[in-house]
Amino acid sequence: MKPLRIAGAGLAGLACGYELARRGAKVVLYERSDAPGGVARHAGGMLAPWCERESAEEEVITLGAMSADWWEAITQVTRRGTLVLAPRRDRAELSRFARRTTQHRAVTGAEIGSLEPDLAGRFEQGLFFGDEAHLNPRQALTDLAQAIEGLGGEIRLGTQASDDVDIDCTGIASPQSDLRPVRGEMAYLHCPGVAITRTIRLLHPRIPVYLVPRGDGLYMIGATMVESSSARPPTLRSLNELFSAAFALHPAFAEASVTETGAGLRPAFPDNLPRLTHVGGTWHLNGLYRHGFLLAPAMATRLAQHLFPENSHEDHRQRRTA
Repeated sequence: MKPLRIAGAGLAGLACGYELARRGAKVVLYERSDAPGGVARHAGGMLAPWCERESAEEEVITLGAMSADWWEAITQVTRRGTLVLAPRRDRAELSRFARRTTQHRAVTGAEIGSLEPDLAGRFEQGLFFGDEAHLNPRQALTDLAQAIEGLGGEIRLGTQASDDVDIDCTGIASPQSDLRPVRGEMAYLHCPGVAITRTIRLLHPRIPVYLVPRGDGLYMIGATMVESSSARPPTLRSLNELFSAAFALHPAFAEASVTETGAGLRPAFPDNLPRLTHVGGTWHLNGLYRHGFLLAPAMATRLAQHLFPENSHEDHRQRRTA
């Protein structure tokens, strides 16, 4: 069987390689950098379709609802839900978030303390999305690459793909003309004095942020969306906003060690939804926007079903019974 050649071993390329290899295809991924994962290494790793509905289309829920199960077959997934909070002065933001989303329940200050004891007494109200989850992106990308190789696939790092590949997953480097870059910014904080076990979204009218635990006192904090095409490192202003949000969540973060900061450009189409297109003999999967870990599984599965329709029903049955 002729190998299927995939340009790009970022999140989209790896997900496609895995789904195709699972169906018996020989896949070869070409990645021009020296490590797989690309900009997804800076992601939050939130598998939170119902929270994302606050600013995204209904299709994000439809596509993202299966993501936690998909990832759990590959890497560790933490299923402890998402807690959405707002300072008292921003309570209107919490009400707006509740109106625009589903699959949550309102929680009181006492319930917040029960869910996260270190936040007891700090917030009066919140929303709890109990069916959501998160993962560690860097570990997940490593595990996904290893799963591809375990299925007989090949990942060629430091290698530029040719122009006639079968599948293009090159993100913002793609020749597709209507893509735009959306900047993501993040920092890693080491704060062993705080114990938080689930994703926290802290609402603010100007820059909502999220905090995701990585274990052993390490937390990733990031901005949900920054409309910018600049690839430079995070600015002092944006880092100050992230750190101020962490301090608002718990004052012990003032003593946290900043172990890493970073920024990356994520590809997005005008409607902020991913697209799978077939042009000139090449499939293109792109536009994961800021929903990469949430939507890549469904989009990669969709591609595999186009290429191997005879395996689609069997694959669906196996996933439901796995």
